[in-house]
Amino acid sequence: MEQYIKRMIEEYNQLKERTNKLEAMLGKSERGELDFELSCPVELLQTQYRLMAGYLKILEIRAHLEGIDLDD
Repeated sequence: MEQYIKRMIEEYNQLKERTNKLEAMLGKSERGELDFELSCPVELLQTQYRLMAGYLKILEIRAHLEGIDLDD
C-alpha cells in the first residue's frame, strides 16, 4: 500500500474518533451530564463538530473516488 494511502486512512480514523468524541461530549452537554464546565461557548464546539464532520465526508468521497478502502 502506498504511503499517501496509509496516511489518508490514519488521518480519517483519527478524525473520525475525535469527531465521535466531540459529538458525545456535546450530547452530554445538551443533557446536562458533563462532569466539568465548558471553557468556551457550546456554539463554537458545535461549529467545530460540523466542520470536522464535513471534512470526514470529504475524505470519504475522495476515498471512494480513488478506490481506497477506509476500513483497512
